[in-house]
Amino acid sequence: MYGFIRSLLFRLPPEQAHSVALKSLDLIEKLGLAQRFSPSVPATPVTAMGLTFPNPVGLAAGLDKNADHVDALGALGFGFIEVGTVTPLAQPGNPKPRMFRLPEHQAIINRMGFNNEGLDHLLVQVDRMAYRGILGINVGKNAATPVDQAESDYRKGIAGVYSRADYITVNVSSPNTPGLRDLQFGDSLLRLLEAIKDEQKTQQANHDRYVPVAVKIAPDMDDDGIRFVANALKSTGMDGVIATNTTVSRDAVAGHPLAAEVGGLSGEPVREPSLRVIRGLRAELGAAMPIIGVGGIMDGASALAKIEAGANLVQIYTGFIYRGPEIIGEAIRAIDSRLL
Repeated sequence: MYGFIRSLLFRLPPEQAHSVALKSLDLIEKLGLAQRFSPSVPATPVTAMGLTFPNPVGLAAGLDKNADHVDALGALGFGFIEVGTVTPLAQPGNPKPRMFRLPEHQAIINRMGFNNEGLDHLLVQVDRMAYRGILGINVGKNAATPVDQAESDYRKGIAGVYSRADYITVNVSSPNTPGLRDLQFGDSLLRLLEAIKDEQKTQQANHDRYVPVAVKIAPDMDDDGIRFVANALKSTGMDGVIATNTTVSRDAVAGHPLAAEVGGLSGEPVREPSLRVIRGLRAELGAAMPIIGVGGIMDGASALAKIEAGANLVQIYTGFIYRGPEIIGEAIRAIDSRLL
């Protein structure tokens, strides 16, 4: 059924199709029909970051930036939902068009630029939702905030969502906010992670509750970069790492008419780069720190590959767009078959 629906959606510009699809899911959920569009999924609990996830397959940030559709998405069988990236203030993002499909490669290029309605809007939506599953909230900095002042925005984001989130993700790896990825390296990363840990401790004391913080990183780093990031995560006491965001490389889509479009490339082309980073992180981190594997999960086998590479959990974004809800159960069953 989803193949037919996708053929209709793909006749629309990508951003319009995205909006239509989410509003349609909202209607389906309100009518109580969500289960018809999502095959039942097995209960396969996984414990990570001090949380028990009902299954290891989550929805990556970016699909529901403003937490406007959590109830509908949560009804599809995901083990957890991550919303955002949210910035302290609302911002329009980059000029349109800013999203491009590459069906031949099962890929998407986007340069959305953290378009979102801001922290206050997201908090209202979270307070209204009926969803009671695990909710991650992904925070970032406003485009207008200088990189050397990014710490302030991350502190505001963490403080704002702390009472609502089950875990918080710090996004330092989007290629679509100028200078953001510079925060992944050297003293900049260490200073930022130390500030994030400090804010986490402050909020823990304020709320008498510990909310784990994960850091989302890019696939475009060499072995030395992976080693440095792993050591920084350990030394600052981060609770987890999400590997990876989109790639700026175009090697896998060279020659495609859209390959020159600026932005992050997701989907099948980022599968292997993501696996390489996950393997490198696991080798450096040991078994203690949870890794959430993201990038190029287009079927059960590619979800399982993330687990075999060292991930504890996985998230899906582009695979959900190309495959629809069926990929959720397929991924869970593939991972479950290994764990049995």
